[in-house]
Amino acid sequence: MVIPYNKPYLTGKETFFIEDAVNKGKISGNGIYTKKCQTYFEEKYGFKKCLLTTSCTDALEMCAILLNIKEGDEVIIPSYTFVSTANAFVLRGANVIFTDSKSNHPNVDETKLEALITTKTKAIVVVHYAGVACEMDTIMELARKYNLYVVEDAAQAVDSYYKEKPLGSIGHLATFSFHETKNIQCGEGGLLVINDEQFFDRAEIIWEKGTNRSAFFRGEIDKYGWVDIGSSFLPSEINAAFLWSQLENIQDIQNKRIQHWNYYYKNLSFLKKYGVRLPEIPQTATNNAHMFYLVCTSLRERTNLISYLASIGVNAVFHYQSLHKSSFYRNKHFGEDLPMSNIYSERLVRLPMYYELMEKELIYIVSKIKDFYA
Repeated sequence: MVIPYNKPYLTGKETFFIEDAVNKGKISGNGIYTKKCQTYFEEKYGFKKCLLTTSCTDALEMCAILLNIKEGDEVIIPSYTFVSTANAFVLRGANVIFTDSKSNHPNVDETKLEALITTKTKAIVVVHYAGVACEMDTIMELARKYNLYVVEDAAQAVDSYYKEKPLGSIGHLATFSFHETKNIQCGEGGLLVINDEQFFDRAEIIWEKGTNRSAFFRGEIDKYGWVDIGSSFLPSEINAAFLWSQLENIQDIQNKRIQHWNYYYKNLSFLKKYGVRLPEIPQTATNNAHMFYLVCTSLRERTNLISYLASIGVNAVFHYQSLHKSSFYRNKHFGEDLPMSNIYSERLVRLPMYYELMEKELIYIVSKIKDFYA
């Protein structure tokens, strides 16, 4: 038995919708399926404006352009995140100010943010790790107090909520990922959410390579041209058609993943007596079951656990490495060391989590973890 960490789920209708998109004669993007997906997110979650992108990375880069990030600006970002979160702003010349995670969750520690704000601070970027909400009330209040923008990196947080508000609807801008490791996927894909109306028109221009092409196709202008910076952020209709099949089945996908997550949590609770931490879901947040992770007591323990599971056919993996200690940024990071980010980098292990994970496989994984600790 070999159990992968991830297996992309196919609903069975992806090729049907892709063929339909091809037969409609427009596959270059911003066609019927692009609009269907964007409208779905706007109507289901109340996002003010949505634009499909080729990746979450591209959506983050669009955020940096929209916020007019320039050399010398400071952007506060958690160190425990994927490199794209920081890269998008570094590419515009920003100085990234890394901040630490919470002691009970890899999410950003909101109590550490205010001390990092200076006159150069332009934005706070929060990452909803494992689809679990950061403490957004505190973060948005800080943004109002200091006149800052908030970007929600909600790559892992589709269909997840903070105090009954959908994640992605709270910050000025938000981004989602539809990479094959995510709950809802199209191989590679992303979404930019614009909640601040001042960015509506410019976002569309940046999305269309810096042209007002979309306005032209709506008949609002008689010709289009180059009016701003931008890039090729728009995915093809083939990606959008694939994604539409997933969105049609989002509730079934979410229900199945939550079943798997609950099985892990119930049957691995014994690990607490060994000092191993299980995921915590705050009362203010919901759980979209993007991942199930353990926090071991040491790097050595995690290394041994991953090696042991691999030897019996279970592919468990670690996650992010602290960006403030990366070879690229460590000489640029002049703040304090970030102990919680380091702990998650050294001790967090993710267990297999995907739609088609079978009960017998869950039983096998749990039993082997029991054997390891016994």
